[in-house]
Amino acid sequence: MSLIWKLLRQHISIPQFAGFFLANLVGMVIIMLGVQFYNDTQAIYNGEDTFMKADYLIVNKKIGAMTTITGKSNAFTAADIDDFKSQPFVERLGAFTPCAFDVRASFDIEGFANISTDMFFEAVPDAFVDVATGAWNYQEGDTDIPIILPKNYLDLYNFGYAQSRGMPKLSEGIIGAMKMKIRIDGNGKQQLYDGRIAGFSSRLNTILVPESFMRWANAEFAPNAKEEPTRLIMEVNNPTDDHIAAYLQQNNYETDQDKLDASKTTFMLRVIIAIVMTVGLIISILSFYILMLSVYLLVQKNSTKLENLLVIGYSPARVSLPYQLLTVGLNVVVLLMAVVILFVVRSKYLETFRNFFPDMQTPPFWPSLLVGVCLLVLVSILNVVAVKSKVMKIWNRKD
Repeated sequence: MSLIWKLLRQHISIPQFAGFFLANLVGMVIIMLGVQFYNDTQAIYNGEDTFMKADYLIVNKKIGAMTTITGKSNAFTAADIDDFKSQPFVERLGAFTPCAFDVRASFDIEGFANISTDMFFEAVPDAFVDVATGAWNYQEGDTDIPIILPKNYLDLYNFGYAQSRGMPKLSEGIIGAMKMKIRIDGNGKQQLYDGRIAGFSSRLNTILVPESFMRWANAEFAPNAKEEPTRLIMEVNNPTDDHIAAYLQQNNYETDQDKLDASKTTFMLRVIIAIVMTVGLIISILSFYILMLSVYLLVQKNSTKLENLLVIGYSPARVSLPYQLLTVGLNVVVLLMAVVILFVVRSKYLETFRNFFPDMQTPPFWPSLLVGVCLLVLVSILNVVAVKSKVMKIWNRKD
């Protein structure tokens, strides 16, 4: 191998390989940084609402003075829901299922007081809630119920009730570890359950339970009640679509403008990152062609030597190996340097993010690393195949 390498390295062009190295490095860094930056910013947009995507919108009918006076229902009819589903901007649509029974919950804060209050439950299709299946499930006979609470409920307790009563302030972690006692009354029956806090939401202004529990409980405690959804949850394909706001306005529906703006921001972020990653991919493809051009020129300059080596008995695979090792080695070095650069850049912008969002959860590093490894493998395979093909052409010409 050392003899073959000495014969073939004489015509290596350092500027050509340096050009490939820099172009490939820039392309690799752009692609990996795009993937990592998107994951990191998603942690900011979602925050504690990691169980609910940012492009979900909650819609209800507007309640005005005439609605109150006339007693007109603000529930969505089957025709309303079908019309919603037919809109081109709707990817998926689900209805909030309200509870038709009485609910009372209590927290026992040891050494201070027992807090008890009337409350209500709602449920949405499980496909809209991103919680592990085992943690967001209910089967008849279970003694505990997983619950998602609005974060503003906790804020009201900490900065209102607890502040005025001299009671301890509670964090999300402490509340999640506490046992909530739930009493359900209806249809002449009463049942006690343990409430298990699955998370807190800043986007949902309701107390959410699994749909499987809601269906069973309504049938058990309110079999004659008519379940009419007053709110819908929809996943949109493009939050920036002007038809969404126009449709809501036309039908006298409303949604939280802040959530719509957040969805638009997330969508635009995806578009921008997709454009940036496309540019990086184009640069990587161009760098691949630069490398192939350099290798082809190198092989062409050494074609006589290669042919002689093949004539004296060296196999095409053995003759190709130095060039293949050279290209793969360059690709590995590019990936390692890209990881180092990405780590430095990420540490800088994460430091800025944490100044504004102290509770931000740091996403894992492996998605961008996986993308880099996939690019390395793909480009290396193409390099190896291209070099082998070029040497085989010389081999066939020898014959």
